Amino acid sequence: MRLPDPFTPNLKVDMLQEIAHAPRVLTNFASMIQPLSFKKELDSYLKARAPVTFLSELRSNLQVSQEAGVRYNIQLMNALVLYVGTQAIAFIRSKGHTPNMSTIAHSAHMDIFQNLAVDLDTEGRYLFVNAIANQLRYPNSHTHYFSCTLLYLFAEANTEAIQEQITRVLLERLIVNRPHPWGLLITFVELIKNPTYKFWTHEFVHCAPEIEKLFESIARSCMVQKQVQPTPEPEIPE
Repeated sequence: MRLPDPFTPNLKVDMLQEIAHAPRVLTNFASMIQPLSFKKELDSYLKARAPVTFLSELRSNLQVSQEAGVRYNIQLMNALVLYVGTQAIAFIRSKGHTPNMSTIAHSAHMDIFQNLAVDLDTEGRYLFVNAIANQLRYPNSHTHYFSCTLLYLFAEANTEAIQEQITRVLLERLIVNRPHPWGLLITFVELIKNPTYKFWTHEFVHCAPEIEKLFESIARSCMVQKQVQPTPEPEIPE
């Protein structure tokens, strides 16, 4: 497969032919959503947004310990994110639409993702965002949906802490040696280029000179033209 250049100006990802196709997933991730009573409540909520207690109990269903570093069932978190995402894609297509920033919003699926982003603690949210980032791969329907989802969660976040953690997860995957996953690149490029997200105005981007330089370096490596104010040269006393 020859991948479309993610740095193409005004790249219309939703117009790519590959975006309509789901990737092959060999793992039976739906069977990993245990216990069966939790899976039943999940399916019920996705279908009818009931029981009403599902969202408030979601965190406790994912938590297995009070010990820092091992609080959450990571396998269940990954399976839940992928399952909800695939169900969302099927639901959107059943309505004759394709996933985009409008069609993914205001649904039971996004209710679950927004609840996790807000209700989880720092450790849990980090695992949750990584579960989404794991799906940002080559052009396919999963990459497209989860790219839109991550950008939507960033835009709709009620605290900058959520936006900072989303940025951290993307950045951790970009500062390693190339090649970088195609879906990761298109998501990060969209985040820093599109004025909707006001990325460069956030405090965490400018919290320290070395952090700001890191962001600018990553932006340049992503072929993004960002206007950086030149640093005035110090005057040399005569």
